[in-house]
Amino acid sequence: MFNLHLKRFYYGAGRISSGLFIFLLMVTASYVQAKESIERIEPPHWWVDFEQPKLQLLIYGEDIANHNVSLAYPGVTLKSVEKVENPNYIFVNLEVAKNTKAGEMQLTFNHIANHNNFTYSYELQERKPNSAQRKGFDSSDAMYLITPDRFANGDVNNDTLANMYEGLNRTDKEGRHGGDIAGITQHLDYIKELGFTAIWSTPLLENNMPITSYHGYAITDFYKIDPRFGSNEDYKNLSHKAKKLGMGLIMDMVVNHIGSKHWWMKGLPEVDWLNYPNKYVQSNHRRIALHDPYVAEQDKNAFTDGWFWKTMPDLNQRNSLLATYLIQNSIWWIEYADLAGVRMDTYSYPDKDFMATWSKSIMNEYPQFNIVGERYINDRAMVAYYQRGKVNADGYISHLPSVMDFPLQDAMVKGLTEAESWDTGLIRMYKALGHDWQYADPNNLVIFSDNHDMQRIFTQLNEDIDLMKMAMGYTFTMRGIPQLFYGTEILKNSPGAKDDGIIRSDFPGGWQRDSINGFTGIGLSRAQKTMQGFIKTLLNWRKTSTVIHNGKLMHFLPEQGIYAYFRYNSSTKVMVIFNKNNEVKEVPLDGFSQMIKKNSSWKNVMTKDVMILDDKIKLSILLSWRNEYEFEFKLVIFDEDNCLFLLAAISLAV
Repeated sequence: MFNLHLKRFYYGAGRISSGLFIFLLMVTASYVQAKESIERIEPPHWWVDFEQPKLQLLIYGEDIANHNVSLAYPGVTLKSVEKVENPNYIFVNLEVAKNTKAGEMQLTFNHIANHNNFTYSYELQERKPNSAQRKGFDSSDAMYLITPDRFANGDVNNDTLANMYEGLNRTDKEGRHGGDIAGITQHLDYIKELGFTAIWSTPLLENNMPITSYHGYAITDFYKIDPRFGSNEDYKNLSHKAKKLGMGLIMDMVVNHIGSKHWWMKGLPEVDWLNYPNKYVQSNHRRIALHDPYVAEQDKNAFTDGWFWKTMPDLNQRNSLLATYLIQNSIWWIEYADLAGVRMDTYSYPDKDFMATWSKSIMNEYPQFNIVGERYINDRAMVAYYQRGKVNADGYISHLPSVMDFPLQDAMVKGLTEAESWDTGLIRMYKALGHDWQYADPNNLVIFSDNHDMQRIFTQLNEDIDLMKMAMGYTFTMRGIPQLFYGTEILKNSPGAKDDGIIRSDFPGGWQRDSINGFTGIGLSRAQKTMQGFIKTLLNWRKTSTVIHNGKLMHFLPEQGIYAYFRYNSSTKVMVIFNKNNEVKEVPLDGFSQMIKKNSSWKNVMTKDVMILDDKIKLSILLSWRNEYEFEFKLVIFDEDNCLFLLAAISLAV
């Protein structure tokens, strides 16, 4: 039996010690004795045989701090019990030894004054075989990014619920439209047939907020799927069904902030659970403050400690109990839902030492896993700073495997839309890759044409079909891990000023009585069908093209609106050529002699035509070829309409 005390455990830098990993757990109590009750213990269960044996239960209930706690379970040791400023919380520190058997352990709560006892049964489960060795997403994958509320409404019964602030309002671009997990699950075949191998959904956890709750980034319960999307079991089932179809599920997580209606806001465990707990102080959003060698401390703190938005209180990860809670929550979802990866929102906003500990803790448990962090900035040095393996001047050691390559996206759009000059146009794409020396692992960057936070790529490219195909060709043949935003395959746009509600508009066909159906093709224009077929062909080729997954990259300086690069290994070469000129161009091949073998023979699988590359290549239509093995060639991209197209991807004999 342990009395409650104020002892605090730390891990990581400063308050956090890397040798100790503590977990917080909360669950709804099944038994109530008089006024004593357990309202929450999170998560609802844990597992045996993690690499880190330490486990912490955060128990919440009225005056729970007035109880002693005991347990007797083989392999589990109760190390201590902590109480905090709020008497409705206690933290129970356990150690689960290796080879502990799965089962139900009984926690006994004894009131200090009246000695009334009650018990709670807490489950330790077996882990799935090889769970720790799960393979995360990598450069062989292609991600499909979905905003669930706007993708497909598979279950109309959860559109409006009595205990949730917001109900269905499809006429409001900022309202809830009814898309859900069932809608994604019902269209897994569509996503698979397009050629994707991973699905990244924006957050699905409960966002019980009065307005604009659809996007998911104002979490109000870290262990509960929003019931308007479905249930925890529905989410696990989505992961299971996707995996059977060869697709992994990537969870979008948020540890920087919560929603202002989070249940914690009824009474924080400790005052310093939040930064600025009693007033709204917005972040200055000056990302440079983290790297500026001359920065004033107040300016740096204003970035990390300020609130992201007025409805998003900022979490203080320097509080060790909260830090443990967030780490454990991430591991719980990885294990529970059998995830293939994590995308961490606003990666640079939380305490950066905590983020190093968070990512290291996950990778220690899952060495082959992958995590991508969002660093929304076009400065390569500030993006590269957070990738694992980067040697930073200030000594900061990151354990984050992947970052999102915003600089490359920016360079691609400018490169395709700007007029050609010495320092504008295609040279921007060339120079962007020339800065890859700043990254520890360029091939593990997530690259993309657009996402849920920016104008649709079709709009960015002035709704130019040729430029769209060039952007898709670039995204899916470039080094890194490509991601496509839902609807890009059918030319979704976002006209007017940047507006998130329009950017994340409904996918046609996801709702009953939609007159246009992107899933079946009914009502799509010829251009939309062409783009959909183009991406489908390209991605399904990419699935088996190992030279695109891990081949080397060589590119040549753009000249006169022509830019070429090669992906190659010891047996295969793929050449991609961009022609921004509004006319047919004959490009001399001697400039690529380091990569091209003269008079090599090529066969177009789609047309069965044979091409001999001698001195020049004529860029008039889309030409896409691949050298599988010496004289066997397969088409990798095609232009359905056989019209003038300004990209060629050609595999050439070694």
